[in-house]
Amino acid sequence: EVQLVESGGGLVQPGGSLKLSCTVSGFTFSRAVMNWVRQAPGKGPEWVSGIDSSGDSIRSYADSVKGRFTISRDNAKNTLYLQMNSLRPEDTAVYYCTPNTARSYSTLAGLVPRGQGTQVTVSE
Repeated sequence: EVQLVESGGGLVQPGGSLKLSCTVSGFTFSRAVMNWVRQAPGKGPEWVSGIDSSGDSIRSYADSVKGRFTISRDNAKNTLYLQMNSLRPEDTAVYYCTPNTARSYSTLAGLVPRGQGTQVTVSE
């Protein structure tokens, strides 16, 4: 059974930082391209960042987070990370990790597999 467990979200002021984690099981993590996807209130899912499974760990980012977020992974721990700096109110969303590489999702139901998500709220 594929399981993804996101954690690390919370309430932070604008300009602050958070580090999200995603621990996975049920598939060969070290061979999987992994992604972070978020869904803001009233909006559809938005791809945020992806990281290659290769030893070079090729990373990609949405323009909205480029230069502020850093994706990384620890294959020995089956864990994916997202370091988020200089957070803005528009980063408020539920964040999900997934091996789904579509990068475009009409609805959250189409984002499979995914975990329960972790809430990030950026507010004064």
